[in-house]
Amino acid sequence: MVTDPQVLALIPARGGSKSIPRKNIRPLAGHPLIAYSIAAGLAAETVTRILVSTDDPEIAEISRRYGAETPFLRPAEYAQDQTPDLPVFQHALQWLDENEDWRPEIVVQLRPTSPFRRVMHIDQAVYQLLEHPEADAVRTVCVPFQNPFKMWRIQPNGFMQPLVDLGVPEPYNQPRQALPEVYWQTGYVDAAWSDTLLEKNSMTGERILPLVIDPSEWIDIDSVDDWRRAERLLESGELTWDDLGFHLSR
Repeated sequence: MVTDPQVLALIPARGGSKSIPRKNIRPLAGHPLIAYSIAAGLAAETVTRILVSTDDPEIAEISRRYGAETPFLRPAEYAQDQTPDLPVFQHALQWLDENEDWRPEIVVQLRPTSPFRRVMHIDQAVYQLLEHPEADAVRTVCVPFQNPFKMWRIQPNGFMQPLVDLGVPEPYNQPRQALPEVYWQTGYVDAAWSDTLLEKNSMTGERILPLVIDPSEWIDIDSVDDWRRAERLLESGELTWDDLGFHLSR
């Protein structure tokens, strides 16, 4: 087990957002969306540094105001609509290595679109990875609202075909309890060894451990309706700062 590991919490925050313009810095209950992920990272006992990777100077300035580091602006080639996570994270790690001679053992991804992330889950993901050095990564998952064994694809001839075929006879006609247990990856917290990203050229590698969370604990903001629901949770008191493990004051 690695003792006293260096853990980087990296928050990817591109300036361009199609679903909700300027989403990452749009105020949610009085604070920019990205502030929630920064605050959670600051409160986590396992996190050494919190860095925001952005191509946008305004996002960088607001992120610094809330306590994150923004030592570089992400190059435009890594900030396109279809840019995957891996080159963004590799760029950050390579920049830190080349400019600061610093390389963390573990990298935690905190997506700004999951503002109500429990601090305890950040620490649990890191500790789980430390306890299992043979693993490549840890991902938060939850029981899905819909079972994929009951999902379909419509073929070119107009007839339906089951999406999943794992030898279960007519799974779409079976009760839920008779189907294999499945999990949905939430994107809520991902933790991986830096070697997984740099040496295995993957965000997760092949040996991925689950950190199972309750579906009620996960909110992903991808639409205006998601945003309104998130605001209602805070304003109604259904979700509190104590639940999250961090606090943002007005």
